[in-house]
Amino acid sequence: MKKRLLSLMLLSALLVQLLSGCAAGVQESAQPSNPPSAPAAETVSPEPAETEPAQSGPITVTDQAGRTVALEKPAEKIVSCYYLVTGSLLTLGQKDKIVGVELKAGSRELYKLAAPDFLDLPGVGSGKETNIEAIAALEPDLVLLPKKQLEAAETLTGLGIPTAVVEPETYEAFNGLITMLGMLCGCEDKAAALTAYYDGVADRVSALTRDVEKPAVYLAGEASWLRTCAGGMYQRELIEMAGGTCVSAGLEGSKWADVSAEQLAAWDPEVIFSVSYAEYTLDDIRNDAALSGLKAVAGDQLYIVPSEIEAWDYPQPSSVLGLLWMTHILHPELVSREEYVKEAQDFYRTYFQLEVTEEQLGI
Repeated sequence: MKKRLLSLMLLSALLVQLLSGCAAGVQESAQPSNPPSAPAAETVSPEPAETEPAQSGPITVTDQAGRTVALEKPAEKIVSCYYLVTGSLLTLGQKDKIVGVELKAGSRELYKLAAPDFLDLPGVGSGKETNIEAIAALEPDLVLLPKKQLEAAETLTGLGIPTAVVEPETYEAFNGLITMLGMLCGCEDKAAALTAYYDGVADRVSALTRDVEKPAVYLAGEASWLRTCAGGMYQRELIEMAGGTCVSAGLEGSKWADVSAEQLAAWDPEVIFSVSYAEYTLDDIRNDAALSGLKAVAGDQLYIVPSEIEAWDYPQPSSVLGLLWMTHILHPELVSREEYVKEAQDFYRTYFQLEVTEEQLGI
């Protein structure tokens, strides 16, 4: 009877959408005045949170689109249509609650290593599309969607399926996401421990790099080395915390932005970072005649942000490792290679029970 009623509700919702001309899925488009001499030695390795009894009873949160999301109790069956959320849920120990995941989950190395069962779960959505019917068939008590799928979130909510919208595109928003997930899943203790660990490393690195000379840094995006992060993006904050000056910080917005070779030449960065998921190589940048005069190219200061397991520049828990790596590249006297490698291996051991090699880290 429940499934029959749900099917009728779903059919009604889809008919309403058809009549209104709307599609179910939205298309995409205490800090020292001088840096300590050995900072990273003070870096606190991640520690698992002490387990407390799961919360019970009604939960109400405001999601990252300003919508109210109410649950009768902590979620037990979760559909996550966004890899940033899925990875964060894994870090919070919520793997067994996930019944549906984003599309192309089989391409994610982290899932293959830490959650192989995810490869057999239904892929029901992404930033470009959401399969309303497939999600409803899973009968979840919580769905998590990127903001690009706000309309789909409203449709699911109208079907009586609690749905939270996320947009962790800044440092503050990332922390807000972890806190919200902790509340919705009844694991606030683990969420608080994770954000405390991340904030501790970020605060320490920011203190270390406060008074250092900050080289000009350019971050090349996925599709082209002439695409970079805008000023409202998380990646810009990582560069600045690591003691660099993000040359594209003046670009408005929170999306990847295309720039010209002339603009990049005018910025003349001293260091170029390329994302690990780029569709080109560092040699492509080196061989671009229009960029041959850049300080970064002439000095061969081109680097790929790790890792092979997951991208450390994404707004997700492992980005704390990307912060340490960037600091090492820009200021090796502050964070040594041995120190950030140890931190990375401790991180994956603590949160995913994985023993990872330097090759897997992509360094």
